[in-house]
Amino acid sequence: MAKYQYTVVIEQDEDGVYISSCPALQGCHSYGDTYEEALENIREVIQLHIEARQSVGDPIPIEVAVDRVEVTVEAAPGKTA
Repeated sequence: MAKYQYTVVIEQDEDGVYISSCPALQGCHSYGDTYEEALENIREVIQLHIEARQSVGDPIPIEVAVDRVEVTVEAAPGKTA
C-alpha cells in the first residue's frame, strides 16, 4: 500500500462554507460546513482520485515543492486596501 502526501488549500467563502482543494491533483475540490469536515472530505476526494488514476494506468502526480510567496499590491485609485 503506497502512501502519498499532498498540500491542500482550505478557504472559507462568504457563506461560511469551507472550500478545500488539492492543487497538485487537477479537479480535486470539496467542501464542508467546518474546517475539519472540509479536510476529511478532500482526503476522500484525493484517495478516490488516486484510485481512479491507478485503475486506468495513469501516473500519480508527485508534489515536488511547496512554498509561500508574498506580494504587495497597491490599492486601485479611489479605493482602500
